[in-house]
Amino acid sequence: MTNAGIIASYATIKRLLQSMTTEGLLEIIGKGKSTKYAVSPVYELIEPISVDTYFKNEIDERKIINSFNYNIFKNLLSAKNIFSNSELGILEKFHVTFKNRIAKLSKNELKKDLERLAIDLSWKSSQIEGNTYSLLETERLLKEKETAEGKTQEEAFMLLNHKEAIDFIIQHPDYFFTLTISNIEDIHKVLVQQLDIDINVRNKKVGISGTNYKPLDNQFQIKEAMTSMCEIVNQKENVFEKALLTLILLSYIQPFMDGNKRTSRIVSNAVLLSYGYCPLSYRTVNSIDYKKAMLLFYEQNNLSAFKNIFIGQYQFAVENYF
Repeated sequence: MTNAGIIASYATIKRLLQSMTTEGLLEIIGKGKSTKYAVSPVYELIEPISVDTYFKNEIDERKIINSFNYNIFKNLLSAKNIFSNSELGILEKFHVTFKNRIAKLSKNELKKDLERLAIDLSWKSSQIEGNTYSLLETERLLKEKETAEGKTQEEAFMLLNHKEAIDFIIQHPDYFFTLTISNIEDIHKVLVQQLDIDINVRNKKVGISGTNYKPLDNQFQIKEAMTSMCEIVNQKENVFEKALLTLILLSYIQPFMDGNKRTSRIVSNAVLLSYGYCPLSYRTVNSIDYKKAMLLFYEQNNLSAFKNIFIGQYQFAVENYF
């Protein structure tokens, strides 16, 4: 086969097709000489999309999937791998580094490193939600219980709640070895205490800023979607898939009136910790980039941008905390 002077042998093409089939990018139709290959539906989940190009169009100009897509739960995520072999290779390399490093730490040293990560995560997760505390102000609040001048009481509560939730998942990793609606609700309850936010699974509509995507608004359907999410996460063998799917799907379902993304970040980290993996602080993530990556999944059910964030932040956490 030739294309612009490039020659590929039959064996090379066959190997490429096999690789793309293994990665879930192609589907095989037919057998023998009648074998054909078609682009797999899972490709839409992972095909690279330029976030900058996508968001050049304003909210009402974008062609989106504006309602909850049951198909990604029923037919795609449960059966397909969301990370490529090369991506998993990168993540596993850093996991090995993490395991080697913490094996050399004393209990006190590990505790200090986790404490530092917990402060950074409390700050960044709150900042993504509009909290105006600086990192230094957050550290002072969480260590010395000293509030920052000119900040609201609600901002302080948000940060303190994060620290309490993170402390809980660090101290009770086995609690999240199996993901359930109950342990998700437990984390949400801690994160929204004293913030005048309903702690129950919502039974009415919720809007999301910056998008026309409309989550489910029926409590029964929301709980059904959460059950499906837990089943998908629990059946996955790869821990990185478990964590990323928890992060993205909990945000997509939006089961609570508020605090959904905060809950998704902490529960995703709980999954990582329960299997002995490094948690993420998201410290170097630009808040706008994070929100755009999430909106891309809401509107196109595409994971590419968020996978890049996840991989980058796993590397950052391993290299900077332990």
